[in-house]
Amino acid sequence: MSATYISTALRRLVTERANHGCEYCLLPAGVAFFPHEVDHVIPEKHGGTTEPDNLALACWRCNRHKGTDLGSFDPLTGAFSFIFNPRTQNWKEHFKCEETRLVGLTIEGRTTISLLQLNSDKRLTERQRLLR
Repeated sequence: MSATYISTALRRLVTERANHGCEYCLLPAGVAFFPHEVDHVIPEKHGGTTEPDNLALACWRCNRHKGTDLGSFDPLTGAFSFIFNPRTQNWKEHFKCEETRLVGLTIEGRTTISLLQLNSDKRLTERQRLLR
């Protein structure tokens, strides 16, 4: 299945709505090595549409780790959970920052951190450089 074309206007809307930052890890687009991408929160293969309320801005790393996944297993409880949805959920209700490490405050937050590898060594180093 090929991805649906995303117009320049729609791409601009998604980027501006996200304040030019990844909606999963908050990495600003201006400091990313690779350009941020428009992500289907609910992937097309699962019936997601190419409409503003199903699109999010994602950094390259988050988008690659997320792929077409909708959820995974909470590393704390082992229970299945959907990952954080930036269109319907508030980031600060699911995550907090402790120095360079992200902490999941909910099952969705923990599952997202695990699936997207938000606390990998590369991610922690990236955040440390941003703090300087």
